Amino acid sequence: MTYVRPPEEKPPHPIGRLTMTARMIGQPMHIFCRGCGYGSIAQNFCRLFAEENLDATKYPFFVGVGCNSALPTILPGYSFMTLHGRTICTATGAKLVRPELKPICIAGDGDLLSIGTNHFVQGCRRNIDMLTVLLNNRVYGMTGGQCAPTTPTGAKTSTTKWGYLETPFNAVELAKVAGATFIARWTVAHPRQYMNTWKKALKHKGFSFVEIISTCPTYFGRFNDFPEPVDLFNWIKNSAVTVKKAADLSPEELQDRIVVGELYEEERPELTELYYELLDKVRGKV
Repeated sequence: MTYVRPPEEKPPHPIGRLTMTARMIGQPMHIFCRGCGYGSIAQNFCRLFAEENLDATKYPFFVGVGCNSALPTILPGYSFMTLHGRTICTATGAKLVRPELKPICIAGDGDLLSIGTNHFVQGCRRNIDMLTVLLNNRVYGMTGGQCAPTTPTGAKTSTTKWGYLETPFNAVELAKVAGATFIARWTVAHPRQYMNTWKKALKHKGFSFVEIISTCPTYFGRFNDFPEPVDLFNWIKNSAVTVKKAADLSPEELQDRIVVGELYEEERPELTELYYELLDKVRGKV
C-alpha cells in the first residue's frame, strides 16, 4: 500500500511563495515542456531574490515573446510582457523615467537576435543600466521548432530537415562589439555559476548581458537524436569549456564547444546618469 501524504502535511515549496502563481492561486505552477531549461532558470531567479533579499519593486522583469513568455508565472516580483523583440527598448523607457530601477530583460534567441536585434545592439551601444538575459535553446520552440538565428550549422529543425546551412549568431561577440560593458555565458548545467554572475551583473553600472544555453527536448532534442531530456542536458554540459581552459585550445579544438564564464567587463559612462546630468544643466541646477 502506497502512503499518500495528506494535503495538510505537504511541505510548502521553499521559494514558491515568491512566484506570481503562488501569489494568485496559492501554489507555484508552470506550463513548460518536460525537460525544458526555462523553468529552472525562473526558479533560480526566485532563489536570487531570496538570497539577496532584493526589493521586487526595484528589479522589474521585462519579458518578450516565445517559450520564455511563460516565465512570469514563476518569476518573483513584477513582470511586464512586451511585444516580440521589444524587451530592451521598453525597459529603456522605464529606466529613463525611473532611474532608480534596475530592469531585468529576459528574451529568447529568436526574440532578441531576430526581430529584436536592432534594439539589442542599440541597448548595448547606449550602455543602459540593465541586465539582459538571453535564453538560447537554439530553436523556435513555441511555434513548431523552426530554425533560429542561433541554430548550429548542420542541426536539424522543422524547417531544415537536412541540416541548417547558415552560420549562427555569436551573441556574446555581438554584444561586445556593440558596446555592452558586462558580458557572460553559461548553460543550464551551471546554475550556481550563472546565479553568481547575475549578482555581479545587478551591481554593475551599465548594460549587462548574460547568455544561458538551454535545453529544448521537444524540438531541438527530438530532431537531433537526443531522445530524452537528460541526453540533451548532458550534451550541453559536456560541450561546455571554461574561458580559462579555452585560452589554451586551438580554433579547431573549440569547434562545437561552448565557451562559458564571465567574458568581458569594463567601466563606461551610463546613459541614464548622463541624461539626468544634462537635464540638471539645462534647468540651471549645475
